[in-house]
Amino acid sequence: MASGGRRRTVEEERKHRRERLAAALRLFARLGFDEGVGGHMTARDPEHPDHFWINPFGVHFGHVRASDLLLVDQTGSVVSGTGRVNPAGLVIHTAVHHQRPDAVAAVHLHSTHGRAWSTLGRPLDPITQDACAFFEEHTVYARYGGVVLAAEEAGQIADCLGGGKAVIMRNHGLLTVGGSVEEAAWWFISMDRSCQVQLLAEAAGTPVPLDPETARSTRDTIGSPAIARLNFKPLYADIVRAQPDLLQ
Repeated sequence: MASGGRRRTVEEERKHRRERLAAALRLFARLGFDEGVGGHMTARDPEHPDHFWINPFGVHFGHVRASDLLLVDQTGSVVSGTGRVNPAGLVIHTAVHHQRPDAVAAVHLHSTHGRAWSTLGRPLDPITQDACAFFEEHTVYARYGGVVLAAEEAGQIADCLGGGKAVIMRNHGLLTVGGSVEEAAWWFISMDRSCQVQLLAEAAGTPVPLDPETARSTRDTIGSPAIARLNFKPLYADIVRAQPDLLQ
C-alpha cells in the first residue's frame, strides 16, 4: 500500500520492491552476511509473478543499487538489466517462488552463525522471545548434496520449506521467505541472530526453553508479517540515510 492507504500502481510496487531489495543487500553487507560471491535475495515482480528480481552475480552486496538488480524469467533468462545470475541462486529461488506463490521474497546467504548452526542439523529451540517467531514455522533440510545446481534438489529444499518462514539447510545455511521484501529480510536477520544466541547459550550451559504454549503465544505476537515489516522499517530508514545511492 502507498501512503494514505492508496494501493500502489504496478510501477510503484515494482520500485518499492527493488528499493527494499537493494537496501536489504546493503544491510546484509553491513551485518557481515556477505561471503565472496555467495548469497542471493529475490523479489517477485508484481506484474509478472513468474519473474523475479535478483542481485547480480559477483557484485558486492554493499555496492548494489536498485538499478543494478536483474529481472529473470521462468527459463532463467535475464530479461531486464545487465549481468549474470548466480547459478545456485537461480535454481533455488526458481523452485521456492514456484512452490510458494504467496512468497514475494526469499533470502539465502552464507552468514557465519547461520552456517555454524546448520551443521548441527537441528531446528532452533524457543529459548528467547525472538526465537519464538520461528517456533513450528521452520524446518531442517537434513542432507547436503553439494552446491545446489540441480532443479531436483532445489525442489526438495522448497518442499522441505513447506508453508513456513524458513528452512535450515544442513551444512549450508539459512533460507527465509516472506510476503514482502521487508519480511523475508527481517526474518533472515532475526534468525541468524537467534542462531548466534543459541550457540552462545549452549556454549555457556544448558538453555531453558519456553513451553510450547508460551512459545506459540509469543510467536503469534512477534512473528507476524506486520511485526516483521515494522522491524525492518527503521533499518531501511537508517541505511537509506547513510547510503542514499542505493535508491538509484
